Amino acid sequence: MSETVTLDDVWKAFRETDRMMREMREEMREMREERDRKMLEMDEETNLKIKQVSTQIGQLGSRLGEFVEGLVRPACVALFKERGFPVDEVFSRVEKVLNGQKMEIDLLVADTVIAIPIEVKSRLTVEDVRKHIKRLGRFKTFFPRYASCQIYGAVAGMVIDTEADRFAMKRGLFVIAQKGDTVKLANQPDFVPRSW
Repeated sequence: MSETVTLDDVWKAFRETDRMMREMREEMREMREERDRKMLEMDEETNLKIKQVSTQIGQLGSRLGEFVEGLVRPACVALFKERGFPVDEVFSRVEKVLNGQKMEIDLLVADTVIAIPIEVKSRLTVEDVRKHIKRLGRFKTFFPRYASCQIYGAVAGMVIDTEADRFAMKRGLFVIAQKGDTVKLANQPDFVPRSW
C-alpha cells in the first residue's frame, strides 16, 4: 500500500530540512567562534611565552656582557701599560646625554693624557666595530674633559668574528681577546693605533 504524499507533507519536509540546516549553521558558527576564541587564547599564550623567553635571553645576554666586562676590566691597565700607555684608571659604564643623544662607553681606560674607550661584547662583529668607530669620532664632543687627550679605541669580545678583529685592526683599534681565563691584546707588538 502506498501512502500519498501531499503538498502539506512536502512543505513540512522542507521546513524540517530548513530548521535542521539553520541548526547546523548555528552549531557550525558556534564551533568556529569557539575555535577562533581558542586560537586567540593560544596566540596570547604563545606571545606571552615568547616575551618571557625574550626577556630571559636579554637578561642572560646582559649578564654575559657583564661577565665579559668583568673579565676585561681588571686586565686593561696592565695590557695598555705593557704597550707603553701610562694609563692608570678604568671606568665602567660611562654614560653621557648631550642634546638628547646618549653615548655609553662600556669601559674607559685613561690617565691625564690618554683615553681609551673600549666596546665590550660577548660576540664581537664587524657591525659592532663600525658603531664603535663612529662613537670614537664623537667621543670628545660628549666628553670634553678628554678633549686635550690622545684618544685610542679598543674592542673586546669573548667570541670575535674573524673578520671583526681584522677589520678593527685595519682601522687602528686595539682588539682584546680571551686567552684562557684572562685576556690579551691580539694586535702585533708593532701595531700602531689610530688616534682620534
